[in-house]
Amino acid sequence: MEFRIERSALTEAVSWAARVLPVRSPVPVLGGLLLDTGAEGGDEAGHGSGRLRISGLDYEASARIDVEAEVPRPGKVLVMGRRLLDICKVLPDGPVECAVEGSRFTVSGDGARFGLSVLPLDDYPALPPLPQVRGAVDAELFAAAVADVAVAAGRDDTLPALTGIRLGLDGDTMTLAATDRYRFAVRTVPWKATAPGESADVLVSARRLTEIARSLGRSGLVSVALDAGSAGFEHAGMRTTVRLLEGRLPRHEKLFAMEDPAVAVVDRARLTEAVKRVSVVADGDSPVQMTFSRTDAAVTLRAGYEDDVASQRLPAALEGAEELTVAFNPGYLADALAAFTGPSLRLQLLGAGQRALITDGTGPDGTPADGAGPGTHRHLLMSVRPQLV
Repeated sequence: MEFRIERSALTEAVSWAARVLPVRSPVPVLGGLLLDTGAEGGDEAGHGSGRLRISGLDYEASARIDVEAEVPRPGKVLVMGRRLLDICKVLPDGPVECAVEGSRFTVSGDGARFGLSVLPLDDYPALPPLPQVRGAVDAELFAAAVADVAVAAGRDDTLPALTGIRLGLDGDTMTLAATDRYRFAVRTVPWKATAPGESADVLVSARRLTEIARSLGRSGLVSVALDAGSAGFEHAGMRTTVRLLEGRLPRHEKLFAMEDPAVAVVDRARLTEAVKRVSVVADGDSPVQMTFSRTDAAVTLRAGYEDDVASQRLPAALEGAEELTVAFNPGYLADALAAFTGPSLRLQLLGAGQRALITDGTGPDGTPADGAGPGTHRHLLMSVRPQLV
């Protein structure tokens, strides 16, 4: 086996495939990356197809990427993935020559030369196949939607279902949702189904899906594939699969149905900065309190106790009540606000200790200010009891 490739292309490909490798594994070969220059066949002279395929997997996920390479001698080799990545990062810029020489895999470029022992190919399990492709979604929209909802996913591995993101497919709409019981984020995006009436409702690890969405690029379409046990995603020569989580998230429809709420509209950027500013004195579980006044057309933010306090007043419109006070965990509130990008936010409020629904602010015609379409991004927070007087 022998191939030549640019150092930057090799580093990016190895880095992308290595992200699924387990940090520790009782099975040594699962720490390996499979490098294959004969995956697509060769020409009549016996040369490779000009493609290098790098694959990695653990028990939960797999990754495969194809990149262009010059292949004088096709073949395949299994080497320790993280060690190969470390080598790629310190190689000089420019072309890199790689070859199998006996029981060693060599990597050289611009006078630098490294050798790696090879792992037994016969012990390496086959990569799982890509499930049935159900449709495609815009890569940029998909990455943004995953990031928006992932902040609300749980971190407690003793409740595995709450560490996942619900991926729902219904007609021409993809719904992503996550909750840790204290907050609930939902985002919908358009997508192109392969067949009319395509539908699915599965749960994917939030950590894995976030990594996948970030790594697939920001342009073009991402193919989405699903079966009973796994989800797959493919884009621009990159293919990855991940095992589905068991269980389901609670349905959000009833939680998001707000009966006769007070509605506040406030500038998103100013509110985000104000929350960040007053939270400096919000120690531990100390909440950020928000008092909306219809008469003053303002909201006053307060945090802290006794002499260690902070406050800030901002313009805000309020309808449905003359005055209303709510309070939130400052970290949860900051995460929610950071997920929005429009110029203003609309807060539907039921009062202290009750639900609060945050969406993009609306214009005079009732459409979202960012033009994304009604209800595309919603974030539900539980208000805590205000502790300030």
